[in-house]
Amino acid sequence: MKKLPIGIATFSKIRDTDENYAYVDKTDIANHLIENGSYYFLSRPRRFGKSLFLDTLAEIFQGNKELFEGLAVYDKWDWKQKYPVIRISFGSGDFKNEEGIKSKIRSIIINNAEELSLDLDIESPTVRDDIFGTLLKHTYKKYKQKVVVLIDEYDKPVLDNISNKEQALIARDMLKNFYSAIKDSDRYIRFVFITGVSKFSKMNLFSGLNNLEDITLKKDYATITGYTHKNLKDVFGERLKGVDLEKVKKWYNGYNYFGDPIYNPFDILLFLSNDCEFQNYWWGTGNPSFLIEKLKEQNYYLPDLENIKVGQETLDCFDVDKIDIVALLWQTGYLTFDKKLDFAGKIRYKMKVPNLEILNSLNTLFFDYLIDLNGDKGHKETAILESLLENDFEKFKVTLTSLFASIPYNNYTNNLIANYEGYYSSVVFTFLASLGFDVVAEDTTNRGRIDLTIKAPNSTWIIEFKVDSPDSAIKQIKEKRYFEKYQDEGMDIYLVGISFDSESKNISDFVWEQYNDKSQEL
Repeated sequence: MKKLPIGIATFSKIRDTDENYAYVDKTDIANHLIENGSYYFLSRPRRFGKSLFLDTLAEIFQGNKELFEGLAVYDKWDWKQKYPVIRISFGSGDFKNEEGIKSKIRSIIINNAEELSLDLDIESPTVRDDIFGTLLKHTYKKYKQKVVVLIDEYDKPVLDNISNKEQALIARDMLKNFYSAIKDSDRYIRFVFITGVSKFSKMNLFSGLNNLEDITLKKDYATITGYTHKNLKDVFGERLKGVDLEKVKKWYNGYNYFGDPIYNPFDILLFLSNDCEFQNYWWGTGNPSFLIEKLKEQNYYLPDLENIKVGQETLDCFDVDKIDIVALLWQTGYLTFDKKLDFAGKIRYKMKVPNLEILNSLNTLFFDYLIDLNGDKGHKETAILESLLENDFEKFKVTLTSLFASIPYNNYTNNLIANYEGYYSSVVFTFLASLGFDVVAEDTTNRGRIDLTIKAPNSTWIIEFKVDSPDSAIKQIKEKRYFEKYQDEGMDIYLVGISFDSESKNISDFVWEQYNDKSQEL
């Protein structure tokens, strides 16, 4: 059984026959890229295999034929043709100030000069003024061959300062100046591939590089990183005996770039290494606290994440001066595409949360932002679980009342809540979703939208929220006949009307009844 290449981004190590690592072949895509263009940009979330793909490209251009035996590119590439490769990565470093970024750039140039055996005096004023351009020029002259430039995590110095606009702008401008050497050195360059998490405007980070082709949403490159379900079965089938593959799909698949949906490879590798135990592997490796900061700024209604429709301009318009929460969630892997919609010739995209791991984790994050439980979360989770399993509405009411009493007062005083009803709905939605329940916000029917539908193990709960309107919540459920959507499923249906008082900022009225023929009478 082949070993799992967890955390390994070095192609030669994975392909070392003595190591015996599993490898999902991406070399056909690499060859297609090289044959069809010279300047590329790719945005993918963290830990999606971008670094390994860049290293694969480097080994192809350096002509290391022995590493590719048995792979798709082996008989398609002229291995006698070799190119010098410059590798740039901002994956590590302290970018909290200007000096830290300068130090990293200096280190990158020195390391490349040493690898390429260049005699480059980086202390020279001439070199210092155009440090990257000089490296490109000297490399071309020494090897008498055009240069390949591979840039990994190009945007990290900016993203590391996303909550500090002043420093983010400094980082952006420094990188813009650094990357400008690519535009000015075209005559020395054979191939450029730039990857990162975010998709910053070309105008602000790659000014003048008009030939940079963005392949982020191109179908031909949908699986350039990540694993398809076929990859999972073909490469890791031995480890998946007896595993519910449909459940694996629901937990970890679902990232959509308009080709085959893909898995985050880091998730799959850790899932397999932990005896196929379902956990939030990818989520646990990052710190999405920046999302909270942006949520505070933009006051987003959280359940709407499953109903977002955006145009291309929203996804493309991303910069320090204008960071749209939807674009940020998509680029960082917390949202993906559901489908492409054509409105009178104008393309729009419907977004969705990719899978159960992200849904549960994201809602836990949002819930913790909305509520301060002071260590009492576990007790309330147990109470809610029991109330839904036992259809205990009194316990459900008491627990929700306690939850709303835990909302920090400053959430009201600093105008985080633009819409009381939406805020309260968010609290309930995120809490239940974080527990793994099938919860549908803004549930569409032929007569309108149900605020919240809970699909409990033994019943379906239809919930309507109102503010300062006692009795009107359950009345609306009946008038709109929301129960009709679920009455053929054979489950008990409960109608729940919850009203809030804007002064006490808590439940003022809680009415429920089980659906039956009389429920249809007003």
